[in-house]
Amino acid sequence: MPSTQLSVVVPCYNEEEVILACHEALIDALSDEVSAFEIVFVNDGSKDATLEILRGLHEVDKRVKVVDLSRNFGHQIAVSAGLAHADGAAVAIIDADLQDPPELLLKMLEIRDSGYDIVYGVRRARVGESWFKLLTAKWFYRILNRLSDTPIPLDSGDFRLLDRRAVDALLRMHEQHRLLRGMWSWIGFRQYALEYDRAPRAAGQTKYPLRKMLALALDGLLSFSVVPLRVVSALGVGTALLSSIGILYALVLRLFTRVWVPGWTLLFIGMMFLGGMQMLSIGIAGEYIGRIYTEVKQRPLYLVREVLSHAIRRDAARTKAGMTIHA
Repeated sequence: MPSTQLSVVVPCYNEEEVILACHEALIDALSDEVSAFEIVFVNDGSKDATLEILRGLHEVDKRVKVVDLSRNFGHQIAVSAGLAHADGAAVAIIDADLQDPPELLLKMLEIRDSGYDIVYGVRRARVGESWFKLLTAKWFYRILNRLSDTPIPLDSGDFRLLDRRAVDALLRMHEQHRLLRGMWSWIGFRQYALEYDRAPRAAGQTKYPLRKMLALALDGLLSFSVVPLRVVSALGVGTALLSSIGILYALVLRLFTRVWVPGWTLLFIGMMFLGGMQMLSIGIAGEYIGRIYTEVKQRPLYLVREVLSHAIRRDAARTKAGMTIHA
């Protein structure tokens, strides 16, 4: 059994304004209730003073572990790296911006001790977020669940607590394009939804602008659903059927009447429609093929430049090197 009761994974990308507040909030929430815990900060290629601040925290607090990635790999990969370097019997994931309340981790631990493997937060309210983000997030989950074979809990995020066996199960999944909240649903186990109100960011700017939100949505759709390919097939069948009807109509007019099929405009529209459908179909198929191409190269999920840790667990160097090279 791990000697560390709880590991808290905190992915960081240009979070110099909130790192100290995040560390203080976690310490205040956990110190009196959890006998042995660690905070695993993952520096995801930050360009500001985030790494320097994390180094300072590591020097003064033995519970702080720092995983410094070689470049920016993205939020989902940074969380995966943190999970791989977490030693706790339970592992929590929380963002550095303090939108998710650290004090809720104690409640999550209680629920986990009652027999659940995963406790995930469900956002009852999201203060300080624009109507556009709220609306797009709402429809994202509902559309994805309609298309996906793996149901994803509505209005949930990456804020959650996992038992060690759930973490180990997730670490066996090595796909490059990942939507972790979908992967957590896929592995199963006993899961509990804990509702809470999400606060505004403590400081700084969101690290998920519209471009990254769309990329994450695309990863989720293509990683957990083949419906787009089925839609392309259905459109192909429908287009072929319409074409057959049009050909039959033209032949009947030509053979049994003196009227030719009129209308260059209709012909032009038909050609543009078919051309557009072909390009759309090729694009959808290309997205899937591109992901296959990425996976077959079998590159590591991430590369670690440095790990700062006061405690070295048994076989830690071998385990971490293997994860870095083969993840």
